[in-house]
Amino acid sequence: MDDGTAAEELLATCWTTAGDAAPSREDWRSPVPLRERIEAAAAAGFTGFGVLAVDLAVAEREHGLAGVRAMLADNGIVHLELEGLPDWWSEGAERARSDGLRRFVLTAAEALGARHLKVTPDTSGAPWDPGHWAAEFALLAAQAADAGARLGIEFLPWSNIPTAADALRLVEEAGHPAGGVVVDVWHVERAGTPAAELAALPLHRIVGVELDDADADVVGTLFEDTVDRRRYCGEGSFDLPGVVTALRTAGWRGPWGVEILSTGHRRLDVRQAAAHAATTARTLLQAPPVQR
Repeated sequence: MDDGTAAEELLATCWTTAGDAAPSREDWRSPVPLRERIEAAAAAGFTGFGVLAVDLAVAEREHGLAGVRAMLADNGIVHLELEGLPDWWSEGAERARSDGLRRFVLTAAEALGARHLKVTPDTSGAPWDPGHWAAEFALLAAQAADAGARLGIEFLPWSNIPTAADALRLVEEAGHPAGGVVVDVWHVERAGTPAAELAALPLHRIVGVELDDADADVVGTLFEDTVDRRRYCGEGSFDLPGVVTALRTAGWRGPWGVEILSTGHRRLDVRQAAAHAATTARTLLQAPPVQR
């Protein structure tokens, strides 16, 4: 019987190879050159790679998009995730700034053959209109599809889209076939989402999956905990085997993203960090499936 593990691939999400960089800082840019990050991911066995728009813009100025595409191809990277598009739902000056970045991201997605774009919700606590959000998500999904990619929204427990169910509701209301959900295990566990709910997710609405771990107790705010205290797969308290089994039940077969953010991870050499992230994720995926 095929347990789905044979051909599974890993994708190093942007923070896994970013070195001493974090979303809690004013400047999100990685101090590690993109070529070095791609080579580190490839050496660790990743065939997928994630990059922030701000880091890609730096590399584009130095190498051109054709040069970046050659770097990816030369290192066997076949799955590319682009992220870092704030205020995609906004209006006014914020939207004007966001749209400038959007044009770059969509151009890059097409030129690089990106698998998908990842966006996040609003964490400001401001009032919001679900209908407006659905319309804006549908518009961006259509633009992503025109560029040959899909669009995934990652739910965050401290945002206006706090759970997988909320994200799926938005995606279904938007109604575009290119739109879907990015399932990060950290947010699944911290939101208290049962494995059965993940197993019932429609496969055509799962755009990406991200693996990571953490301690049982949250330290500080949820944002502080997720940015500074994640652990490698199997080194924390999460029911990762149960989550993986649930997602396989839904039909997911990868690529499996690995997203590690922690103060310890940021101190490591990027090759060492990528290698440990890959090894621990692979050990998780090769474990026998959980019997429910």
